[in-house]
Amino acid sequence: MELRPQRGGAADRMAADHDHTDSMPATARKTSPARAEREKSVDEIYEKIYIAILEHRLHPGTKLGEERMADIFGVSRARVREVLARLAHEQIVELYPQRGAYVAKPTTEQARDVFEARRLIEPAVLKRLIDTLTTEKINRLRQHAELEEDARRRNDKRAVIRLSGEFHTLAAELAGNSALSRSMRELCMLTCLTIFLYDAPTAQSCRHDEHGLIIDAVAKKDRARAEKLMLAHLDHIEGSLQLENSNGEVDLEAIFKS
Repeated sequence: MELRPQRGGAADRMAADHDHTDSMPATARKTSPARAEREKSVDEIYEKIYIAILEHRLHPGTKLGEERMADIFGVSRARVREVLARLAHEQIVELYPQRGAYVAKPTTEQARDVFEARRLIEPAVLKRLIDTLTTEKINRLRQHAELEEDARRRNDKRAVIRLSGEFHTLAAELAGNSALSRSMRELCMLTCLTIFLYDAPTAQSCRHDEHGLIIDAVAKKDRARAEKLMLAHLDHIEGSLQLENSNGEVDLEAIFKS
């Protein structure tokens, strides 16, 4: 699978500017206030769209019109176009000539591909995590699990959805392999879109105790059990999916102004 840049990174912008900056004097390569502000606004817009999708507030198949998004965020269409290109590079958004940008809408075949890839990648994440395990890493995972449990107690469904997906990306980040981390980030987002698209209830797709059990196995450095639990976890998520499409029109302004 092609690896994608990590959320919040400047890989795309750096690649675009590489040839230009290499030919510039060292004193001119410093980030100007205007450029820093531009990058900040791009990151902020990207993050808002990303979280809106992760929390299931933004539906698969929703059109992200450049003009409307520019009005909502108070930026130029060129700035919005830059954000959409970045999201498209990560397969979160699909771009169609003469039609515009739409939140990705995974097919059932793509959904199966995502879970197949996750079954291959997540055991590798766990192996590296266990091989490089520290007390701090275990504490980070347990703190995240506590946030998930608190969101469940408060019945904050949006937070539960977001935190459940972020558990897997956090594990990959803590494993310390940037390539695995980027891949997991993309796969988790595609999983989130698939769950939304095929209407899998969060309570069934991500059982409340499964992350905790995986953490316990990692803490004991029981790689075989950790992998077994992770694969069963993925089976539960995929098994809960229903092939029912429930996409509708959404109010973009209400989503991003709230």
